Amino acid sequence: MRTIFTTGQVAKICKVAPRTVSKWFDSGRLRGYRIPGSQDRRIPREHLIRFLKEHGMPLGELEDEAMGKILLVGADENVRRNLGEMIGIDDFRIESAISGFEAGIQAESLHPDCVVIDFTLGRHEALMIAQNLKKNNEYLETVLIGLLSDDDNASGFDRTLFNETFRKPFDAALLAERIRTLVGRKKQIA
Repeated sequence: MRTIFTTGQVAKICKVAPRTVSKWFDSGRLRGYRIPGSQDRRIPREHLIRFLKEHGMPLGELEDEAMGKILLVGADENVRRNLGEMIGIDDFRIESAISGFEAGIQAESLHPDCVVIDFTLGRHEALMIAQNLKKNNEYLETVLIGLLSDDDNASGFDRTLFNETFRKPFDAALLAERIRTLVGRKKQIA
């Protein structure tokens, strides 16, 4: 993942001439810095992403690294809708899976930053999904959140699989904020 871009690289991403990027930089609209002893400009990734979002420009190749990706497994329509409203679709892409099998397929194609597993799937299946994700090196950094019912809270299981657990009913705004914080640490979403 590239963290610093030249004006030529930014021009290619934005599909404009390098001179246009230089003008954005010189006017202060696109933040960055100059290389000491030269006129070369450098734009940090987070400033470029912020600039693109502020000006309604497509993120192009930066979309995958700029947007947080959430996979909701077994969550009902209310949870999906409430989380979508609270988290904001500009910064996050939300996909759903209704079973462990579908979750595996979605995880392979989406490479989510966060997987929210609703225990209404059944405790055994929910724990199996979490264990399978943790076993795979590609998902070691993936944030795992469990949505528990009263039954799941009362009976013991290994909660170290999860970064966070929420007991139903829960505050969707709080869940959205925790996802934002945990994924933001990982991706440094601007």
